[in-house]
Formats: sequence, structure tokens, C-alpha cells
Amino acid sequence: MNNKRIPQIFIIFFLFSLLGMVSCSTMYYKTWETMGKEKRDLLRDNVEAVRDDNVDAKEEFKDALTRLKEMGRFDGGNLEKAYHNLKDDYENCQDRAEDVHDRVDKVESIAHDLFEEWEEEIEQISSSRMKRDSAKKLKITKQKYQKLHKVMVASEKRMDSVLVRFRDNVLYLKHNLNAQAIGGLKAEIDSIETDVNKLINGMQASITKADEFIANLSQ
Repeated sequence: MNNKRIPQIFIIFFLFSLLGMVSCSTMYYKTWETMGKEKRDLLRDNVEAVRDDNVDAKEEFKDALTRLKEMGRFDGGNLEKAYHNLKDDYENCQDRAEDVHDRVDKVESIAHDLFEEWEEEIEQISSSRMKRDSAKKLKITKQKYQKLHKVMVASEKRMDSVLVRFRDNVLYLKHNLNAQAIGGLKAEIDSIETDVNKLINGMQASITKADEFIANLSQ
């Protein structure tokens, strides 16, 4: 086989893959348009979903912290069962965090496509007044989205950091399921509780900004 043809094959493959992604994206929006939903509606729906996922995640992290504190106070009973309850709560937090990550990715993608379409359509408006009004609305919406995006990403990062700490403790207990390990856990709990409280505050900020952004889109 001619080695000079290999780069061309990779380039062709890449171009077809890119075309496929564009086609899928276009088909996604076209499908929703047939059901009466534009990009603006999809963005609002997904921001609402991020808000709801954060509400659920906040409760899961609270439950995991409560369980961890219970382990720190453990003074008798079924230690194996207590450990598995903590492990289940940690895994629930993981699942909720993945939901938030996936939904934030979707919001970012739709927001990018919406703003790009909005800018292109502004150029098609012949009325100077309407063009200015539409451009002003776009600017305000972008500014509000940037504020929302900032708190969403900050909350995501803090969520990942807390998950790492929960994972460390769950694995430590798995390998050392005894009273001595429980004693070692107590020193960690206050610090983890501080991190979880910061996370919950960050999630609440994300929820609040999501509500503000949704209200702006609905105007």
C-alpha cells in the first residue's frame, strides 16, 4: 500500500466524521422544530434540567455527609452494613454528578448554537431599529448566560473535588473495616463537612442563576 495515501485517507475519514456530527446536530434541531421547539426553548428546558439535577445532587451529597458522620460516631452494631450504606450513598452522588456533567455539556452546546444562529439572523434584519433591539437582547442574554455558566462550572469542579474525598474514605474503609479505621475517619469528617457545605452553597448559587436565566429567556 502506498504510504503517501495514508494521510489522505485519515483526512477523508475525519471530514466524513465531522460531516456526520454536523448532520446529527442539524437533525436533532430539525426534529425538535417539527415539535414546535426552537433552540431557545431547548436551552431553557436544559437549563431547567440542570437546575433540577443540582437540586437532586444537593440532597444526595447531604445524605452522604450524614452517613459519613454516622460512621464517625459508630460505636457498635453491624459495621459491614453501615459501610455498604455509605458506599451506596457515595455511588448515588456519583450518578447525580454525572447527570449534572452531561446536562451542562448539553447546555453549552445548545447555547453556542443558539447564539451563533441569533447573530446570523440579526444580519438578515433590514430594519435598523429591530436590528438594534435584537442585538441588545442577544447581548443581555449572553451576559446572563456567562454568569450562569460560571457558577455551573464552579459547582461542577467542587462536586468532583468532594467526590474524590468521599471516594478516598469509602475505599479506606473498604480496606480497613474496623474500629481503628473508624477512629481515623473522625479526623476527616469536619474538613469534609466544610467542603460539602461549600458545595451545597455553590449548587444553590447555580440553581438561583438558572432561575434568573430562565426568567430572562421567558420574557
